[in-house]
Amino acid sequence: MLSETVDRIVPYSPEQLFDLAADVERYPEFLHWWITARVRKREAEVYYTDQVLGIGPIRVEFESRTILRRPERIDVTANEPPFRKFKLSWLFDSRPEGRCRVTLKAELEFRSYLLERLVDKVVSAGMNDIIASFVTRAQRLYEPIDRPIENASPR
Repeated sequence: MLSETVDRIVPYSPEQLFDLAADVERYPEFLHWWITARVRKREAEVYYTDQVLGIGPIRVEFESRTILRRPERIDVTANEPPFRKFKLSWLFDSRPEGRCRVTLKAELEFRSYLLERLVDKVVSAGMNDIIASFVTRAQRLYEPIDRPIENASPR
């Protein structure tokens, strides 16, 4: 099973970052791995999405369930092929001066050993790319606090 966590302290509010992460249908506009994302059903604080990701020549199609707990957390899960387990969690923690610590945690287990080995090579860099893409999108949409972006955990 693949497991990765990345976090950053960014000059945006938890509500702003939550709204960006919850808007899955916009992912293909700014995340290079996302080919399509379509919400097919909404129920209060839960939605169900059909997604297609592209990792090099590989296309991964799956259905996910997303639970929204605004503005603290978003949990995305999938248990259908190609995954044995897919859990992605966004955590948004308010920091002083209107900033936010955003944490992205992923646990992935594929039904195919070959697919898992291929994806394993890009997961770590991919998680950092996802956070960076969300920060870039926030910069385009929101007025930042006058503070630089920081790595929240030592590397």
